[in-house]
Amino acid sequence: MSTKTGRGHVAGLPTWDRCAVMGVVNVTPDSFSDGGRWFDTTAAVKHGLDLVAQGADLVDVGGESTRPGATRVDETEELRRVVPVVRGLASEGVTVSVDTMRASVAEQALAAGAALVNDVSGGLADPAMVPVVAASGAPFVVMHWRGFLEGGNVNGVYEDVVSEVVDELHARVEAVLAGGVAPDRIVVDPGLGFSKQAEHDLALLAHLDRLHVLGHPLLVAASRKRFLGRVLAGPEGAPPPARERDAATAAVSALAAQAGAWAVRVHEVHATADAVRVARAVEAARAADPAPGSDPDGGRPGSGPDGGRPGTGSAEGAR
Repeated sequence: MSTKTGRGHVAGLPTWDRCAVMGVVNVTPDSFSDGGRWFDTTAAVKHGLDLVAQGADLVDVGGESTRPGATRVDETEELRRVVPVVRGLASEGVTVSVDTMRASVAEQALAAGAALVNDVSGGLADPAMVPVVAASGAPFVVMHWRGFLEGGNVNGVYEDVVSEVVDELHARVEAVLAGGVAPDRIVVDPGLGFSKQAEHDLALLAHLDRLHVLGHPLLVAASRKRFLGRVLAGPEGAPPPARERDAATAAVSALAAQAGAWAVRVHEVHATADAVRVARAVEAARAADPAPGSDPDGGRPGSGPDGGRPGTGSAEGAR
C-alpha cells in the first residue's frame, strides 16, 4: 500500500497518483442502467473510446447483466458479446477489464488483450476461474458476493454489515491466494447493491476505511445503483431513473477517493473524472498543511496537483 494515499498499486496495471476511474461498457440488452445502448460491437468500442476521452483510466467490458432477477446468458453468447469489444479497445491502447463470472470468457478476453478480470462472484460462480486467473498472472477483483440474485435469493440479512463484509471478503481473498493468485494482483470490492439494502450500502460507504484492513486496493462500484435512487427520492418520493443518478454517483466517487479507494467504477465518466481530481487536490493540500492565509494565488482552480481537467494529470493517468 502507498503510504502517501493508502490506495495502493495493482501489479500489471498502470499507476495513478489518485483514485482511478473505471468506465463501464455494458454489451447487453438488459442491464439496469443502459441495457441495449452499446449492444453492437462497433457501438460498444466507440463508447469505450469515448469514455477514455472523457477521462476514464480503464474500461470494464461486460456481456452479462447482474441486476436482481436477470437470467444468465449462455457461454457462447457471452463470448460473442465480449471478446470482439475487448479486442477492439485493447488494439487502441485502452487498459481493459473484463466483467465476467465465467473462466472461459475471462481466458479468451485476456488472450484478446484484457488486463484485469472483474468477477462479481470473486471466483465462486465458476470453480475454474481462480486457476485460470492464477495461470494468466492477471489482476483479479474479488467482490463480496452471497450468490446469484435470482428468484428472490438476495441473502441480505446482516447484524453488522461492515464487519460481516470484511470477514467474508477476507475469507474469499484467502481462498484466492491459496488458488495461486499473487497478493499484489488482488483488488477487493464491497459489492454495493449485491445482497444489500440501501442502509447496508450507505453503512459500507461510511466505513470504507475499515476495508483497508484487508491489505488490498479497493474498488467502489456505486454507479447509478438503487440505494442512490432511494437517497434522492427521500421518504415519500419515487426513485429517479438510473440515468438521473450521475450527480449522486460523482458525489460518491469523491467520497470514495477521499477514503482511499484505488478506483471507482462508473457509467458516466466526465463528472467522476473531475470529482476524483478535486479529491486528489484536496488530499495534496491537506498533506502540505500550509499556514492559514499563506496561499498566494487564493486557491485558483488548477493550481494544485492534478487540479485540471482530464488529461492534465500524470502520464499514466491521461490518455
